Amino acid sequence: MLGFIHERLAQTVILFAFALGAWAAWNFFRKQGVSASYWGALVIGEGLMLGQGVLGLALVLSGARPADLLHFLYGALVALGLPGVYVYSHGRTTRTENALYALVAFSIFGLALRAVTTGR
Repeated sequence: MLGFIHERLAQTVILFAFALGAWAAWNFFRKQGVSASYWGALVIGEGLMLGQGVLGLALVLSGARPADLLHFLYGALVALGLPGVYVYSHGRTTRTENALYALVAFSIFGLALRAVTTGR
């Protein structure tokens, strides 16, 4: 059951990361900064990613192992991506940060897809 929830939450993270990337790219091309609504979405997305990590840790502690150990690296990169942009940009909200969040969110999308393939 825990594995099923972990898999479904992975799909949620993938879709949410794509949505975050598209939203940030849209705002960048509209020459807008990071909005309060987008900050809220970033917090929700990070919560999803951290929840995914907690479930993964629970699976490992219960004896389950991913097919490839790279799965752990991908999971760590996914969880650290958004906070990394925040630290790098010092929390600024200019148009440039939208470009960074779009780039990182699309990278998280790809890393999460790859994590799914290494977790089976």
